[in-house]
Amino acid sequence: MPTSGTKRSAAAVLAALTLVITAACGSSGGGGSSPATASAPRADVLAVKIDNVAAARPPTGLEKADIVYVEQVEAGLSRILAAYSSDVPSVIGPVRSARETDLELLRQFDEPMLAYSGAQSALRPSIEAAPVDALPPSKAPHAYFRGGDRAAPHNLYLRPGDIPHAATGVNAAEDLGLRFAAPPRGGTPVSGRTVSYPSARFTFTWSADGDQWLVSMDGTPARTASGDRLGAATVVLQDVDVQDSRFRDRGGNSSPFSATVGSGSAAVLRDGRSYDVMWERNTAESATGFTTEDGEPMTFATGQVWIVLVPR
Repeated sequence: MPTSGTKRSAAAVLAALTLVITAACGSSGGGGSSPATASAPRADVLAVKIDNVAAARPPTGLEKADIVYVEQVEAGLSRILAAYSSDVPSVIGPVRSARETDLELLRQFDEPMLAYSGAQSALRPSIEAAPVDALPPSKAPHAYFRGGDRAAPHNLYLRPGDIPHAATGVNAAEDLGLRFAAPPRGGTPVSGRTVSYPSARFTFTWSADGDQWLVSMDGTPARTASGDRLGAATVVLQDVDVQDSRFRDRGGNSSPFSATVGSGSAAVLRDGRSYDVMWERNTAESATGFTTEDGEPMTFATGQVWIVLVPR
């Protein structure tokens, strides 16, 4: 009588043969994977925290980001969290320190890499515990460099190719479930919208010629490092609760925390129109969904998406 070990060995051989036969039957003449077993490509997100005070402008590589998040930081100023996947430029910056808001935003992605210049000591345990691949200069000194065009701390730049981190061709916004398609019915024609923080201001002006919302910061047209205007195909003005966190900067200013788990209202700007929508994110692990007044998923114009976290 065969022993149990013999039975397991025979079963293993039979299973292996079954896999081989199945693979052979499912393969095409070109040697590709069967449509039933092929997995869809996923975004591999590189998130970079970018400085956004006047001394740090213009930014380098921001125009290549799939999603540009704008958030309020200490003293009412703003900073940017840029998410790259479909296209990754050779240089990105200037890079600055991370905030608690970044960690909650990035939970939407599948273990993204976070490039940042550092963080206050009280926040470091939260960064280490977060599901992100943290990449400060101390972990990859060869991938960062100081530029000579401006004074520190506004001159730290990242070379993604030295990490290395390559483009995937998959848009980070689509990976979150956002749909790029024709606009829904309705909407209100608008020529522009402005969002103000205590010490920062953003204006988005519709350009029919360029099919984009031109960005201005603090009353000045925002430009790329090459001199072109910064513009977005879609702008989301997302109303969020902003509260003081337990973290403070060296000047004693409280670090604001923008809560992006929950629900609320938002305005989506696309194609020269504004749409009133609702946003919802039930858990930190889930992605933010945007729905129209009819309860249908909001669609976005093809191109870069800016999501501005607006204190309500």
